[in-house]
Amino acid sequence: MRKSLSALAVLSIILQGCMGSTNSILGGDNELDVPEWEVGDWWLFTFTTPEFYDDSARLVVATVDEEEGGTAYMLGISSEEEARRHAVLNHNPFLGRITHSTLGVFENGFEQPVLSFPLSSNSWTFVLFDVDWEASSTLEGGMAYVTASGSDGSVLTYAYDESVGFITSFVRKDSDGLELLRITLAQSGTGHTGEVHFMRGKDLLSRDYENSGPNGEVEDSFLVQDHPNDGSWDEMIYLMSASAGGGGSTITMTLRDHTSSSVLERFWGPGSSESGTLGTIPSPSGEYTLTASFTGQTELSIMIAGGIGYSWSL
Repeated sequence: MRKSLSALAVLSIILQGCMGSTNSILGGDNELDVPEWEVGDWWLFTFTTPEFYDDSARLVVATVDEEEGGTAYMLGISSEEEARRHAVLNHNPFLGRITHSTLGVFENGFEQPVLSFPLSSNSWTFVLFDVDWEASSTLEGGMAYVTASGSDGSVLTYAYDESVGFITSFVRKDSDGLELLRITLAQSGTGHTGEVHFMRGKDLLSRDYENSGPNGEVEDSFLVQDHPNDGSWDEMIYLMSASAGGGGSTITMTLRDHTSSSVLERFWGPGSSESGTLGTIPSPSGEYTLTASFTGQTELSIMIAGGIGYSWSL
């Protein structure tokens, strides 16, 4: 009789162990804790947008003591040119300050929990890209998979990998299902050495012009003011693409400051084009005016942002 009871007790323990293992495999009450980053940790991402060609950037932990009380990291880029590109495109929410407690990003000065640590199968809300989001996550092993529905009908889907301590993919689609942004992790590591950069940016002008008639002209003015917290901009950054068709198609573009001095000029003749050209111009405060003349089948896209640059040597 004693032997039977002992066998039953052992069987009960084994079954409890199996049930616990099954619960762990299926997720159950498991949670993923927030990682601890160190200076020099890095992640190489590819960024894909419909307007511009793919570009890759290595995001690097530049500091670990940002914000009051040292509660945030600073995530920069290993290339100053890429820092400028991301400042004007403004599509990477994970650049800049990232909080220790939740890897939260900052939107209009406020922390936003794009990842809600400790990660589990739960739901939460945040604001990103000036859109309100309702997110829910599921766990599978050391991965968390998140889907977020936007107040404008758009959708975010992204994944966090505990083994690399960061996201491995991030996809944004609009209400029609058009993919606006795809971020994909290529590699990750520790101990980055060299320069790391961050460009604090603010959109100043974003225009798309199309002309299909014989002639067309546009004029746009915008005011450049200092950053509300960090003072004057170091520079203005532009990113532009243009295309002139055959025949007599041409584009002439000029950007002038408030003294009517030309700070940027471009001309595209018949059959010429360029895509994703990045450049900088001086940025004194004041009013700027962009004028453009079009002949024939032509397209011009230009984005201008103010930028304040920061650099660290690791």
